[in-house]
Amino acid sequence: MSSMQNLELFEKAVVTILNMDGWNLNHVGGMSHYDAVGETPKKIPCVLEIKFRNTYYPTKMLEQYKYEKLMQENKVALYFVNDPKGNYLFWLNNLKMPDPIDMYCPDTTLWTKKKLLKPCYLLDESMATIVNENEEAKPGVWDSYFNRQKK
Repeated sequence: MSSMQNLELFEKAVVTILNMDGWNLNHVGGMSHYDAVGETPKKIPCVLEIKFRNTYYPTKMLEQYKYEKLMQENKVALYFVNDPKGNYLFWLNNLKMPDPIDMYCPDTTLWTKKKLLKPCYLLDESMATIVNENEEAKPGVWDSYFNRQKK
């Protein structure tokens, strides 16, 4: 399975979990400016951008272009970020956005690996409306046994 297919499966999983919590979202996928569209639990029309980050940073990066496209939809604009520390949901309509900072980001074309300088917002974790931090794995009673078996 390609990394794009994996990403789409993760996006669909986030949509499914939110729907189990009273949301009514449909995964859009493809080349849309957002990953899901639907309604919040209070039946308010919304669009949702989903990002998965392999590295933890205390600020969550959102390209200015992406933000503007979300805001043009005239719906509640949401930004969901998953990283090794947790999950963060930003209700963008309610935020006072910081000044954009130019950052090198991957080119959006699939066939190149170059990076381009793009204006981005760095959202502090405290700006997230919903934060679900991952718990650190604690050693279990069987860990030492299984570690010995691996040797």
